[in-house]
Amino acid sequence: MKLREGQVAENRFPGLKVEKIRYEELAEAFLNDYKVNGKRSIGRAKRSLKHLKAYFEGMRAIDISTDQIRAYILQRQNEEAENGTINRELAALKRMFSLASQMTPPKVTSVPYIPHLEENNARQGYFEHHQYLALRKALPFYLKPPVSMAYHTGMRKQEILGLQWTQADLMEGKINLRSEDTKNKEPRVIYLEGELLELIRFQRALRDQKFPSCPWVFFGETGERIKDFRGAWDTACIKAGLCEPKTDEAGNAIKDKDGNPVLVANKLFHDFRRTGLRNMIRAGVPERVAMMISGHKTRSVFDRYNIVNENDLKLASKRVKEYHLERVKLESGHNLGTVEAQEAQTQLEGPPAIY
Repeated sequence: MKLREGQVAENRFPGLKVEKIRYEELAEAFLNDYKVNGKRSIGRAKRSLKHLKAYFEGMRAIDISTDQIRAYILQRQNEEAENGTINRELAALKRMFSLASQMTPPKVTSVPYIPHLEENNARQGYFEHHQYLALRKALPFYLKPPVSMAYHTGMRKQEILGLQWTQADLMEGKINLRSEDTKNKEPRVIYLEGELLELIRFQRALRDQKFPSCPWVFFGETGERIKDFRGAWDTACIKAGLCEPKTDEAGNAIKDKDGNPVLVANKLFHDFRRTGLRNMIRAGVPERVAMMISGHKTRSVFDRYNIVNENDLKLASKRVKEYHLERVKLESGHNLGTVEAQEAQTQLEGPPAIY
């Protein structure tokens, strides 16, 4: 009683109802918020809730402290969850408390400090052209078109699989993505040329012949929308040589009953997003235009997807050399003789002046 009287006197008594709020009620409000706002990432939110529930189920909201959250982080790390995955789960927990504090009346009176882990696991994967061709050859027939679309445009997987014929303008040769079709809620137009335009026209002819009522540009073997194809993807990656040995916790290769190493795919469909953007930049497409095509809203994410490798650096060095050669020619006169041109080139290709 004296404790309560002290809390009331100091305006720190949250009320009995707040003290009874449990984790489950916060999680339900969080999920309802996703449903009300029609967020497409609800699947990922449910996966986060699955792990949070296993630890916080039955716990009162006022008992979920930073110490408890750190203990949860340690448990997830012991389960070998990546820091990025844990951060998504912590973000869901933080959102729960934020929503609860905004209620009238509030369901919580304070939000615990929730740490954010450093992420060093950003993927750098992309497809070289020969890898793309090998994978496409190994894929089932119905998966070849969406993979080609991803390689040429860098579109997101769900943007491709959700594409309908009402969005495809074959006369103008373009794809119209509505705001409700894109992750950043901004509409985009993607123009089709050459092989890609022929691909879409072939899909239309195939659809008209076999599945005239199918609304999807890319469809399965029986005309249905393509959904989960992880099994076919993994099999094709292994067949195309885009794989690596599966290892145990100690880093040792796992073998099958015949003593052969078990292989797992080392490529993701999302790697085509980095590939498409990378190819556009190397083809000379202005960065701002490439961002509009790929749907990247911020420069930081754009830079992270624009992967640079040693061949790019070598090509850059070659282009700089060619630029300097042109400058020497121009500064020596527009009509350099053959001997003069050879001397200028030798000067550029010879050892640096410091030697």
